[in-house]
Amino acid sequence: MGNAAHDPRVALLVLDHARQQRLKIAGRLDFRDAREDAELAEALAVESYDARVERAAVLTVEAFDWNCPQHITPRFTGEQIAAAVAPLHERIAALEAELAGARTGNQTSDEPCAWAAGPGGTATS
Repeated sequence: MGNAAHDPRVALLVLDHARQQRLKIAGRLDFRDAREDAELAEALAVESYDARVERAAVLTVEAFDWNCPQHITPRFTGEQIAAAVAPLHERIAALEAELAGARTGNQTSDEPCAWAAGPGGTATS
């Protein structure tokens, strides 16, 4: 409860780095004892979780604003990054195998090596 017990004004920043969105919320925070508001405590209870609601924090929103995304750095999960760069890793592996084959004279086709191709995949001289 800390500072909110003395001054209930709060400001929350909710960030979605991947989508570069930010929601700013201003309001007042009220703590309620579950014994005094059984209906609220029941609404907050999670059936599959073995715990008893003792207290609730109720936020009364007084203002909100979607902020400019200009300075929000996009952030992604490791899985999202791995999926995005997987085709690059596959292409690098294919090019390395082709280069190794060309160095040993074991090129598998009469086509020019992909690494010798210029823009658009055409061979350069």
